Amino acid sequence: MATTHIEPQVDVPPIGRAQIINDLSIQVATVNGSGSQTANLVLLRAIFQMGIPVSGKNLFPSNIAGLPTWFTIRASKDGYIARRQDTEYMVAMNPETAEEDVLGLKPGAACVYDERLNLNRLRNDVVFYPVPFDKLVTPVCPDARLRKLVRNMIYDGILARLLGIEMPEIQKALQKQFRKKAKAAELNWNAALAGYDYAEKNLVKADPYVLRRMDATKGKILVEGNAATALGAMFAGVTVITWYPITPSSSVCETLTDYMKRYCIDKETGKATFAIVQAEDELAALGMALGAGWAGARSMTATAGPGISLMSEFVGFGYYVEIPTVIFDIQRVGPSTGLPTRTAQEIFSPPPCFLTAIPNTPCCCPLRPVNVLTWPSRRLTSPKICRRRCL
Repeated sequence: MATTHIEPQVDVPPIGRAQIINDLSIQVATVNGSGSQTANLVLLRAIFQMGIPVSGKNLFPSNIAGLPTWFTIRASKDGYIARRQDTEYMVAMNPETAEEDVLGLKPGAACVYDERLNLNRLRNDVVFYPVPFDKLVTPVCPDARLRKLVRNMIYDGILARLLGIEMPEIQKALQKQFRKKAKAAELNWNAALAGYDYAEKNLVKADPYVLRRMDATKGKILVEGNAATALGAMFAGVTVITWYPITPSSSVCETLTDYMKRYCIDKETGKATFAIVQAEDELAALGMALGAGWAGARSMTATAGPGISLMSEFVGFGYYVEIPTVIFDIQRVGPSTGLPTRTAQEIFSPPPCFLTAIPNTPCCCPLRPVNVLTWPSRRLTSPKICRRRCL
């Protein structure tokens, strides 16, 4: 957990007393490559669609299949979006970290877990909800190869029943998530229903945490940090984008490409008013952006934590001359090798011509794109971002 965490302390009533409504953090501990990202985003969007201010964060998005991944969701009636120190609801799906995750919970918290892990033996001051995930997923998904990708959707249904998340909102979020993949949406919806039905018949709610419909997200959208970065660049008038694929920055330029093709085509000629070039490496990408910038274009490039070092030959110019471009350095928590640690990948203090952003971090953004990012006329000295700090 963050060593600099500060927040007002609120007394949690003992189990069986007053309900705690729209104020909790959910942490989902899974493994990379198990379909958990889809389940987590559906859960996040369903809560948002209920009008409840909510934010999500990959506490550690592993790059390697099978290694630990933690995703946190904070629902706050007051609109707070920073990650809390304590977790009220834990979904323990990773055998390698499950015991540590449970031992780190505060008294009175709740834990939904795969019953094979037998986690209820560890503590008597936490509410445990065991779920036979393997048993539930088998009739829903006959294809054994797909089960691991559908299995996690079951906990969406479990949480929907335990916390009061409306199932029509789960279904709506699923349809948005899969859009043109009707079969995948139906398969995952059946998994969510299986989880809901199991919880309704077999689990007795014993914790005080509840989610109830509000009207606090009206006029807001749910957007990932990388998508917000792309939108900000487009609204600011970027015309030249150069990039080299590198996790976790790739989706900035991928998303920007989609937006530019939709909104930056000359209506009279049908031609693009922009240029997007994939370079052979990070250094070449920055070189192209610099050349375009010195030629008068509004240029940008994006890289990830380790990628900035590969741009060092050109970045060094920033200490002597003005760099006529913007470099997005996309950071993530956890090392790029995917090792099971919660330490930061690196600490990078950018010069004024850089922007830093946290990728894939959904939050509630005002529907005012002009406030997402203000492009500098020359050097970027004080970038303006949306008031809820999406980036």
